[in-house]
Amino acid sequence: MSSTELPGVRSASEAFSQVGAVHVAEGEQLRIAVLPGLELAVRSRPPLRTGLPPALFVHGLGGSSTNWTDLMAQLEDSVDGEALDLPGFGWSPPPADRDYSVTALARAVIRHLDAAGRGPVHLFGNSLGGAVSTRVAAVRPDLVRTLTLVSPALPELRVQKSAVPTALLAVPGMAPLVGRLTRGLSAEERTRGVTALCYGDPSRVTPEGFAHAVAEMERRMALPYFWEAMARSSRGIVDAYTLGGQHGLWRQAQRVLAPTLLVYGGRDQLVSYRMARKAAAAFRGSRLLTLPEAGHVAMMEYPGIVAQAFRELLDDTDPDAPDTRDAPGIRDTEDGRG
Repeated sequence: MSSTELPGVRSASEAFSQVGAVHVAEGEQLRIAVLPGLELAVRSRPPLRTGLPPALFVHGLGGSSTNWTDLMAQLEDSVDGEALDLPGFGWSPPPADRDYSVTALARAVIRHLDAAGRGPVHLFGNSLGGAVSTRVAAVRPDLVRTLTLVSPALPELRVQKSAVPTALLAVPGMAPLVGRLTRGLSAEERTRGVTALCYGDPSRVTPEGFAHAVAEMERRMALPYFWEAMARSSRGIVDAYTLGGQHGLWRQAQRVLAPTLLVYGGRDQLVSYRMARKAAAAFRGSRLLTLPEAGHVAMMEYPGIVAQAFRELLDDTDPDAPDTRDAPGIRDTEDGRG
């Protein structure tokens, strides 16, 4: 029985027939997982061989499952990978309750893992997805084998100036205002702005990748819930930053039991590079990978290096994992220096 024949799962062609073309990279598959009050688009990459451990990839604010395409391709010999579109992003419709808090998004990830029966997984998260994955690992340790966080959105006392505009989306009424003020920008101009903000070196984006990003930007901007999803998710991050006690993200980071890999970029304009040491101290027994030339999405800029670091984590922490230290997919020329 294929995944699209499972109860509660719709095929991509059925779900997307009314909304236009969907970009699926070679070797990937896309489906819709249907849960009560929640539908999630799930992008998967079948492993090179059976029996590989499952992995789940969670994107950041304004991103989608395509943010993980390159890394999933690098790791197809090591894990059975899936990347989901969080509610209201990518090809996932908004949640029925319109709750975009970090807790609600973590609950969506947990519900998906419970329904799919894939846990425990190697869990990856970037930015907002890093905060979500931290919460999942803290409250449901049974679902997480290892945790890999790329520039996780954990509370900072001094937010970088370049991150302020994103934080301002959380202010009530600000998102519609931004929408009106930027109405004249083309999808290409918006995409260049996002690329300049998220990449340490925007020239690493291929022409094909940029074209796909422009098409996706154009599609998303036409969605009636685009600004609501951005605003409510931004508010969710801000709210999570203010939580104290056992629900605080730093407190939950200290509760994570899974072996953890932390990845930080020296040119990150959204999550400060200086948070790397604090995170390394908070996640017990964690290992830290710093890439001085990378920005906010190191898994997109340097997928080979991030894949290599994960393989080392896998080899050291999972005695049953296949030895992939000499895997052919590793790009030795990527050294983080551009």
